[in-house]
Amino acid sequence: YGTTDAVFLQEAAASFRTSAAKRLGGRYIVAAPSTLDTSRDQNSLLLLRRDLFLEASLVDRTEEVMKTFDRNVPVAPGDLFVLQVDDTLGRPYLLASFHGDTNGLATIPVLEAVTALAARMPERRLIFGLDANTYEHEAPGKQDVLGFARAYVAKGLTSCWGDTPDPTNHTTYNARTYLQAQLQKAAKQSETAAKGDKNPKDFLLFSPASFTVRSTTKDNTGERRYVEDMVFPTLQFPSDHGVLSTTLEVQPPRLSRYLRPSLLHR
Repeated sequence: YGTTDAVFLQEAAASFRTSAAKRLGGRYIVAAPSTLDTSRDQNSLLLLRRDLFLEASLVDRTEEVMKTFDRNVPVAPGDLFVLQVDDTLGRPYLLASFHGDTNGLATIPVLEAVTALAARMPERRLIFGLDANTYEHEAPGKQDVLGFARAYVAKGLTSCWGDTPDPTNHTTYNARTYLQAQLQKAAKQSETAAKGDKNPKDFLLFSPASFTVRSTTKDNTGERRYVEDMVFPTLQFPSDHGVLSTTLEVQPPRLSRYLRPSLLHR
């Protein structure tokens, strides 16, 4: 993924910003919100290619969105990062990276707040990469994926999975072993599907008037391929979410430069 133009990260440790700047700073702007969480260490960040994006144009809009939430919206410092940036061709963007709560109950309120900001900045193209923590099946107290899809379509957006994502197109599949403290949550090998987290959780959102999708892939191996029905993390792939990689064509069609955003987890 070393040629990706924009990388949307979630659940990154605060120390990752420093290490990424040392190792990747020559190629990437390592952008982070002003309110990094150093205790939970679950931060949303952005990596932006220096040969495409202008570092001098960065404006952090996170607090402008965060202050709109009331106490009923489970969003903590570090979960959301909203960034205004321009590219070297003079095109303005609004980029957002978000990590939803376990049940996905903050996902739609955050969607509404980010799109409200975008509506006040109509000249900017919105790209929103998120771990929505949505679920295949509708259940009380959890955000189902099709309900989320109806919400983003109502806001004039589509996703890398289209307007109506396949609920069985999973981007997570993990289960707890007995080598951890909460034994009531442990699953036998035969129970991984029933007790594990096997759900469609990860998305890139954007306006279909601004972009069209050239391709989307997912990866749970680190080798640009996804093995269905494989529990992960593994020794080779240390994340509990797959990597999404989408190539977007900027509209209008006469602009031939492509963006390749990816959604990554720690």
